[in-house]
This record gives sequence, C-alpha cells and structure tokens, in this order.
Amino acid sequence: MIFDVKPTVVGHRGFGSGTAGGYRENSVESFLAAAASGVPWVELDARRSSDGELMVWHDPRSPAGRPIVTQTAAQLAADGIAALADVLAALPADVGVNIDVKTVIEDATDPAPQRTHALLAEALRGHLGTRQFLISSFDPSVPVYLAGHAALADGAALGLITSENLSADQCIAAAAGLGLDVACVYTATLHLDGDEHGPVRGSAAHTIELAHEAGLEVMTWTATPVQAVRAAAAGIDAVCVDDIPAVLATLAAARVASG
Repeated sequence: MIFDVKPTVVGHRGFGSGTAGGYRENSVESFLAAAASGVPWVELDARRSSDGELMVWHDPRSPAGRPIVTQTAAQLAADGIAALADVLAALPADVGVNIDVKTVIEDATDPAPQRTHALLAEALRGHLGTRQFLISSFDPSVPVYLAGHAALADGAALGLITSENLSADQCIAAAAGLGLDVACVYTATLHLDGDEHGPVRGSAAHTIELAHEAGLEVMTWTATPVQAVRAAAAGIDAVCVDDIPAVLATLAAARVASG
C-alpha cells in the first residue's frame, strides 16, 4: 500500500502552486511549510540542468526566462531554484515525496547517461529506503525505464500522470497496462462536480473501483476542498491539493458530519 490514509493529502509543489501562504512553489520553505501543516506527502517537479543536476522547478524556463536545461545548477541556484538533493535533505524523513519528472527534447538525442531518466535513477540510489517515493510523469517512458531497474522499482512506487486531454479511463488502462502502481488523474476527468450517484459506469466511484481491481491506487490533482470530499466519498487514495489548510479542514468536517 502506498497511501495508507484514505484519502492521503499531498501538498502540490509544497504548500501549493504559485505563492501559497507566502511561500513560493517548489521551494524548500514551501515543502517545510507543507510538512509542518501535517500532510504526509508532498509533490515536486524535477528537471535536469545542463550539468546533469536535478533541479526542482515546474516550468521549462527559469524566472529569468532561460531554459532550465541550458543552465548549470549553480546558475539556477542563483535564480532561486533548489536542487532535488537539497529538498530531500531538508524534508523530514516521514514525509513521502512524489517526484513529477519533466523530460526534455534533449532526452531524445543526448547520450543515455545524461538523460533525465538516468539522472533520476542515479540520484535516487542514495535515498531509497529513507522515505516513501512515488515517481510519476506525463512521459510514460520514465516509469517504464525505472521499472527496469529492480532496486529502484522495489524502493519507489511508479505512476502515470494525465491531464484534461486524456480521460481517466485511458489513464487507468494505460497505467495498468504498463504495470505501474498509481494512476495520477486530472481532477476534472473524474467528473467529481455533482457526481454523487455511486459506482455506475462513468462515475468517479466506478472508475476508482475498476482501478483498484486492476491493482492501482488513484491520486487526483489538483482538488479543491469540495472536490476532495467528493473524491474521498468515491474511494480515492490520494488528493494532490493547492490549499492544504482548507482541504484538511473540509475533510475533517465531512468525517464528523458522516459520524
């Protein structure tokens, strides 16, 4: 089992995307704020620098407008971008980390050891066993590559992320077909808004039920407080959220109301 609390609340890019609670997304301070709020997991974005370091940043360009992949780790640090190693060192060991791996077009042509997949595999070796990891990507070659490394596959869960352009059905079928552990489904594709009709075909409950039958856990991103409650009622395993305090409070109130 990956997410032992149902639903597990995962802090999106730390304490939330953009600037949440005064903390810039994907910063060490944002991740520490998320951990202090009580969430057991955080999500972060990892990209490679020009000198082969994994940096924690969502967008393909730095705040200065330069492509991340063309800048050294030192240059990116000067722009305020943290290294993955520094984030992992700062986070308490009891906080699980979902790494959203951002591949780049250079991964198609660069020597294999320089590609994002290989860099991540190497970076994780020293951390396996120190905390829970979920490695996910919109690029299915990432979890497939990592699944081919026995030590990594045993030490980290693997997931596929899909956006609004791919239905939850396709995400779950693809994740199951690839032999992964988690389907990371965009919230809108679960049809949570107004979906309270139980496990009929096309409902969130039915979709999640079939995912569980396939041996998958399901995380949705990024859920509002109301969507988090509806996802919980449908049997979701984890919700990745931007407003941690509101989601925690709303889920707690829903649990009290249900007795």
